[in-house]
Amino acid sequence: MDAATEQYPVRLQIDLSERGNRLTTLFRLLLAIPHLIVLNVVGILVELLVIVLWVVIVITGRRPAGLAGILVYVLRWCTRVNAYLLLLTDHYPPFNGDE
Repeated sequence: MDAATEQYPVRLQIDLSERGNRLTTLFRLLLAIPHLIVLNVVGILVELLVIVLWVVIVITGRRPAGLAGILVYVLRWCTRVNAYLLLLTDHYPPFNGDE
């Protein structure tokens, strides 16, 4: 295969140079419960937002940046929480959306 066919639109790089904290690993699910509760509530609202966004795209033919930005924010937040739960990182995911 040539280099053009090996290109992927998404790349993931995980540096495993840090040593995990055993105590937080033991209680990781308990520590993530607040995120999981809020993400479940936000997930219901996002499902409604997706329907609204779909209607707006069908009518106007454009995707509004503000509505799409909300979806990107929630997807990043969910990805951070999943990475924390799957032991990919020891950094507790923030609620405020900071990188």
